[in-house]
Amino acid sequence: MYANGKDLVSAKRVFDMCCVEDVVCWNAMIDGYVKYSEMELAKLVFERMVFRDVVSWNTMINGYALVGSIEEAKRLFDEMPERNVVSWNSMLAGYVKCGDVEGAHGIFYKMPRRDVVSWNAMLACYAQSGKSNEAMELFNEMQGLGVKPTEATVVSLSSACGHLGALDQGASLHAYISEHKIGLTTIVGTALVDMYARCGSISLATEVFYSIELKDVLTWNTIITGMAMHGHAAEALRLFKEMQEAGVCPDDITFVAVLSACSHAGMVDEGRRFLACMSNLYGIDPKVEHYGCVIDLLSRAGLLVEAVELIERMPMEPNSSAWGALLGGCRIHGNIEVGELVGKHLVNIQPHHSGRYVLLSNIYAAAKRWDDARKVRKQMKTKGVTKVPGVSVIELNGNMHRFLSGDKSHPESYNIYRKWSEISAKLRGVLGYSPDTVQVLFDIEEEEKEHALSIHSEKLAIAFGFLHLAPEDTIRIVKNLRVCRDCHDVSKLISKVYDREIIVRDRNRFHHFKNGRCSCMDYW
Repeated sequence: MYANGKDLVSAKRVFDMCCVEDVVCWNAMIDGYVKYSEMELAKLVFERMVFRDVVSWNTMINGYALVGSIEEAKRLFDEMPERNVVSWNSMLAGYVKCGDVEGAHGIFYKMPRRDVVSWNAMLACYAQSGKSNEAMELFNEMQGLGVKPTEATVVSLSSACGHLGALDQGASLHAYISEHKIGLTTIVGTALVDMYARCGSISLATEVFYSIELKDVLTWNTIITGMAMHGHAAEALRLFKEMQEAGVCPDDITFVAVLSACSHAGMVDEGRRFLACMSNLYGIDPKVEHYGCVIDLLSRAGLLVEAVELIERMPMEPNSSAWGALLGGCRIHGNIEVGELVGKHLVNIQPHHSGRYVLLSNIYAAAKRWDDARKVRKQMKTKGVTKVPGVSVIELNGNMHRFLSGDKSHPESYNIYRKWSEISAKLRGVLGYSPDTVQVLFDIEEEEKEHALSIHSEKLAIAFGFLHLAPEDTIRIVKNLRVCRDCHDVSKLISKVYDREIIVRDRNRFHHFKNGRCSCMDYW
């Protein structure tokens, strides 16, 4: 009782009166110390025990796992005279907490018996590590063995679907939740809102949001963040107001979402106002993330001098994201002077971040300073830094199809390239489209630049979508990098000429292409 109530001193006083044979009492004392991460004290009690049962061992293993001492947990696990499923789950949880996917996988498949806690832990491990395909495969295995999912199961799977942008699989999961009478609790509902928003269906995210009976601050933050990602800034700000009217107080995450919405929509005055009122009206001191959002907003809007001034007067050291936002603004607005200084600074503080080299190189190349661009690329090579390849993913019948720039590994590559040539020819014939070769920042001939643009990964994914989806179906693509201007322009043209809706999630936001327009209003 005392241990559970945080009064460890009183708990120890009662414990000292217990006899050595009272294993329950000893276990309770160990558990009390473990709950408050007092592992050295727990160890002293454990080592004094004359009689230990499996609970004693499990409590210690769980304690070491919780504080990240995986080696100590493993040592005790190996020494245990007998193990039960809790012992294995405690060890598994330790690997999950440390982010050791390989260790967790090893323990999971060695388990003589697994319960739903085991499956949920492994699913969470995959989902948290970005191994969403593995999470979906594991769920299929779990279903095949007849293991009944719990709330934790569907939360992990929702996260995996959202990470992949797998709307079909996410919708199937939602249907599964309804069919199996898994309650739409605040946690499950919030996970579904996040999943639908990240899969490109903000309308379904909104529908689920308003069906959640009890909405906490995380629920509101999730829908506001979703609106920001989709470029619906006015709706994000309306929800921010509605949240407060519902009696839910915003937190620091809420303001990151609101400021992000302002940034994506170029709402400079509103962004300035929200940053200024955080402390005065809401008692929340702005953190580096909030300043970073406003620096991004100012930089995108071309207010580079004001962005630099904000960096200089921040009450904390600006992080790499803040500097990166400024560098991105320099690229958009062609400010070579500031861009060069910021780019060199970022390369120094993040010497293994390929994006910093690429952006600086591109700024030089856009200014036709080819020698400087080559020097940056050479510096990358010397340091062994490799550029992150552009990857686009499209879902078809619950399966994810992956494309890289110039990719010919897909079994349907011949038909995909032929379809893209057909689309490109129609765009040229109907609208006089010609590739924006300014976007290919290499010192090569125009014809070569046109070819380089024609094989970007999202164009291959669009062609694949044309081959397999009905004309009325939306083409949904997830890309790991920022979409380039030529691919953005092409997607707008395709949506107009073919009357097709295309939704692209890039590294920063969503782009909804319809009737020749994009939801970002060309502001990204």
